[in-house]
Amino acid sequence: MNLQGITANIISAVNPMVDCILQVSNGKTTNADFSVSPAYLDAVAVSGQVQSLTFRDLQQIEGLNLQGIRKAIYLQGDVQGLVRQLNKGGDLITMPDGTVWLVAMVLESWGMNVLDTSGQWCKVAVTQQL
Repeated sequence: MNLQGITANIISAVNPMVDCILQVSNGKTTNADFSVSPAYLDAVAVSGQVQSLTFRDLQQIEGLNLQGIRKAIYLQGDVQGLVRQLNKGGDLITMPDGTVWLVAMVLESWGMNVLDTSGQWCKVAVTQQL
């Protein structure tokens, strides 16, 4: 059952969905001068709902030592948080106002079933990039 799909219209009446651009991290690439830069797959348009972090969210990310402005975003699909040991994550979300946010941690994920992707959604903690 796609609960997010059922409740999205009701919640959007109070807090509308925004069109974002998602860039999924694809590791790193070595430049001609041997410096290393992050690599991303092609950008994808996604809808997201931006909210403030709850007290529980703040407790969950407390040990990450994050600095700067943080928010929570609900997104359709599967977005990866930063996992340094596995060299995974580091996805970027660009908001309509042009600000770029780094996905620091996945707070919740639901319906991650490879056979039925219609109900997939996740809640991620993001940090604004300068």
